Amino acid sequence: KMLFILLYLFFISPVFADGNKAIEVALQEYIQEKDARIGVAVIINGKDTVSVNGKRDFPMMSVMKFPLALTVAHWVDANGMSMNDTVTFSENALKEDTYSPMLKKYGKSRNSMTVRELLEWSLVESDNNASDILLNRIGGISGATQIMRKIGVPDDIEIGASEDDMHREPYLSYLNRTTPLAMAQLFDRFDTEMRNTLLLYSEIANMVEQCRTGIDRLVAPLSSSNTTIGHKTGTGFPTSDGRISAINDCGYVNLPNGERYSIAVFVADSGYDMAETSAIIAEISRIVWIRLTEQKKD
Repeated sequence: KMLFILLYLFFISPVFADGNKAIEVALQEYIQEKDARIGVAVIINGKDTVSVNGKRDFPMMSVMKFPLALTVAHWVDANGMSMNDTVTFSENALKEDTYSPMLKKYGKSRNSMTVRELLEWSLVESDNNASDILLNRIGGISGATQIMRKIGVPDDIEIGASEDDMHREPYLSYLNRTTPLAMAQLFDRFDTEMRNTLLLYSEIANMVEQCRTGIDRLVAPLSSSNTTIGHKTGTGFPTSDGRISAINDCGYVNLPNGERYSIAVFVADSGYDMAETSAIIAEISRIVWIRLTEQKKD
């Protein structure tokens, strides 16, 4: 047994570490000339970490709907409820001048939905009204923060503004902050541990694996590879100097060969348009995926 451990340490582990370093170098080279502030963190098989600007702060935008969903699930479970329980809301909760495919479908004719429906609108379609209805139901920002800490969401992930807050004053979005490393850690823990501890978490996993937004980002290079990816996107606003405040995508990837990794990519203050910024995330995703699959073959 000791011989096996020594062989691993001296022969296998260094090779894998060198592979991780190669990924990090490739990402650094790709990012360094870009007209944007970019942060990337990758956690491979729950233990090996690749990070470029991974400890710097970035605005989450709608990526915040993922940790919010985890707090909702915990709140529902702690209160003896289920995904089938109904949440009622007023017509005033359905803001018209915001991103809300839910409102587009139903208008203001509905004033109640199940927890499951609201989570699906929030995670799969990134609906802002659904997100705020859930946030308000669990006690607002202070309630969400208290639950996040209780369930072990890293301190570097902070929810400080609702979607309505951010719509009224876009720069309040910077109160919803994270580091790429903290978000990659949360997705990694969710995929490997949390989703198996609570039925509500497993339903959230199904939702993020059906995410319909940002398919030109992390998902783009993986779409034909028989790979499972659960992710949540975030999209910012045009700034006064003609930039895009943030384009993000974060999630977990399970490869057909059994390898898995979580990945968080944040692109802030982008000097490119939406499509070009999304393409940067897609290329980062491709670099990680290609090098990990090639590394495994070696």
